Amino acid sequence: MRANKCLRCFEGDRFDLTEAEARGVYNMAMTFFNRVKMQRFLVFDYYYLYQKFLEAVLPQIKEGKIIYVEDFAEGLENGPVALVGRFSGRNVGKQVVVVLRE
Repeated sequence: MRANKCLRCFEGDRFDLTEAEARGVYNMAMTFFNRVKMQRFLVFDYYYLYQKFLEAVLPQIKEGKIIYVEDFAEGLENGPVALVGRFSGRNVGKQVVVVLRE
């Protein structure tokens, strides 16, 4: 027997989809016939693992084995453009709007 799992994270960028597009899974019968398990979860369900995650990941970031990307937009006036870019797929990584550099 096959073991299929389907994870679904929050899709906050789906606000501008049509009703048909936003419907999500439309053929639930296929999950039954293919024995797919669908289960929702929240990040808070695994918060107790956060410290363990930090202990495993932070050293790898310091060693350069894991690289993260930040996309900077300079100035509050560029905030709306950065937001639109975030939802249209323009940015890569974490979007940061720099309001004031000290």
